[in-house]
Amino acid sequence: MSIKGKAYIVGIYEHPTRLATDKTVPQLHAESAKGALEDAGLTKNDIDGYFCAAGDMAGLGQLSMTDYLGLKTRHIDSTDVGGSSYLLQVGHAAEAIALGKCSIALITLAGRPRAEGMATGTQPRAPERPMPESGFELPYAPATANMYAMAAMRHMHQYGTTSEQMAWVKVAASHHAQHNPHAMLRDVVTVEEVVNSPMIADPLHRLDCCVISDGGGAIIMTTPEIAKSLKRPLVKVIGSGEAPKHQMGGKVDLTYSGAVWSGPLAFEEAGVKPSDIKYASIYDSFTITVLMQLEDLGFCEKGQGGRFVSDGNLIAGVGKLPFNTDGGGLCNNHPSNRGGLTKVLEAVRQLRGEAHPAVQVKNCDIALAHGTGGSLGTRHAAATVIMERE
Repeated sequence: MSIKGKAYIVGIYEHPTRLATDKTVPQLHAESAKGALEDAGLTKNDIDGYFCAAGDMAGLGQLSMTDYLGLKTRHIDSTDVGGSSYLLQVGHAAEAIALGKCSIALITLAGRPRAEGMATGTQPRAPERPMPESGFELPYAPATANMYAMAAMRHMHQYGTTSEQMAWVKVAASHHAQHNPHAMLRDVVTVEEVVNSPMIADPLHRLDCCVISDGGGAIIMTTPEIAKSLKRPLVKVIGSGEAPKHQMGGKVDLTYSGAVWSGPLAFEEAGVKPSDIKYASIYDSFTITVLMQLEDLGFCEKGQGGRFVSDGNLIAGVGKLPFNTDGGGLCNNHPSNRGGLTKVLEAVRQLRGEAHPAVQVKNCDIALAHGTGGSLGTRHAAATVIMERE
């Protein structure tokens, strides 16, 4: 069974806060849900399916949030695969709607890492419960930044990728962020400024790394019939794919991501190819993340990502593949250190024609959102969603 055209995105909301010292995580979830419901022209009593990653709320996670929001649902999903959770959940919500398990689904994200002083990317990740990596990886104190740096260094060694090429990803994001009043970093930067910024984990500089922000967001999805009754721009999900990549018994190749599997699944279901995509939201935890995912999704040949992103090829109105026109995680927002949901939001804005006029892609009828949750250097989940304007 295919989900193509079986579910529509009718409501979106990105919480404007980037530092939530005066709000709790449940408040951020609730305010994001309210914003998306208002965008769709619905109320909370219309919701019968709720999707929220388990790690986005203390206590019983998704169950606690269902209670807090006062929802009466007949379908729930607490899939948690890090930053790509919400892209998987778009696919899962489309499946549930297609199967009649729910008719109007709500997806929310929220968190306060910045208010809590989290130094994302520099602190070792300790599992909440014993895991296989505990005895073999934790003694070496792997942190998010150095795991991505390891992937970047291998890509540079194998394909000749340069720091200057990776810097173009940040440059493109900054060109877009200048038009976003909510973006944390709105100054346009140059390649030289990126490569001359302080080194965090060789070869990744400070400006190669995403921002740390509080906030959240929400998505409302529903059936084609309900969508067409709401008098909102029609954006339908036409393809999705998901796949994990792990240690594979030690046979690790750091030069590719799980997008090599999730991408083809989404393209096949959607019946389109990379050259049909007018706009791409690509998870940008680090500049190397974007470069590798573009290769793995088929926008260029393996090893050619550095050349592909160079010279402004990702800048709206300049390059052939506009990306992250809200500024992305590199400049705008990376709520709760999980940016997958925001990738869907900006893709929907582009398809609706609601992006900032300076970055709106002309005739944007097919868009892709893709995310990686976990770490390129160890284990992660990849998720791809393809959407179309009707």
